Amino acid sequence: MKRIIAVANQKGGVGKTTTSVNLAASLALSGSRVLLIDLDPQGNATMGSGVDKSAVEQSIYDWLIEDAALSEVTERCQGGYALVPSNTDLTAAEVRLMNMDRREFRLKERLAEADAFDYVIIDCPPSLNILTLNALIAASSVLIPMQCEYYALEGLSALLETVEGVREAGNPDLAIEGLLRTMYDPRNSLTRDVSRQLIQYFGDQVFRTVIPRNVRLAEAPSHGLPAILYDRQSRGAVAYMALAGEIRRKHEIRATP
Repeated sequence: MKRIIAVANQKGGVGKTTTSVNLAASLALSGSRVLLIDLDPQGNATMGSGVDKSAVEQSIYDWLIEDAALSEVTERCQGGYALVPSNTDLTAAEVRLMNMDRREFRLKERLAEADAFDYVIIDCPPSLNILTLNALIAASSVLIPMQCEYYALEGLSALLETVEGVREAGNPDLAIEGLLRTMYDPRNSLTRDVSRQLIQYFGDQVFRTVIPRNVRLAEAPSHGLPAILYDRQSRGAVAYMALAGEIRRKHEIRATP
């Protein structure tokens, strides 16, 4: 049974796309069949996967709005995962969705043809719009990347309220996959304080894995590669492999009778 994980945070610059790409690659290298959906019109996950967003013949717009088959729009990436690419055409999809019946369920309905995959990772846009709502309605769980800083806690409260609203509006089983501490610098006292607060309030919903500030992790997207392929020995690559292992173990435990 496939697991659909929406990677979401309405605050930009928290490592959302980096997490989506590197988690997809790490899960794929661990032996899972993975589909990465770029649901952001900026197309950063597409470019970070080595696919030229301006050169794709068909994108997520054609699949989500024009009913193109999933097999027609997916690209195979070096990380071993499949990608539904995105570009600025997706901006028009937001307008088209607003005029559709059951507009917030569109992605969920289209994902019915994705049963060949163990994991579907959705890179959400950095806002709580109709695209993000579609992702949360379709998802089994939401993974929340966040920096350990004061304003991150404020944004987290708003996102958790949205998750609760989505549970009431049509996806009662939506779970919190986990809170992921990104760009983590243990030398910073504020980072340590916020991290302690997160663990105090959210307990085991906070991943044990932390993603460090890492130059190689920041360089990898400019080469169109996940960190694990750019420099598998880097601290960033090792951290995302650890995250993939933590997620897989969690799901195996839940699946055990």
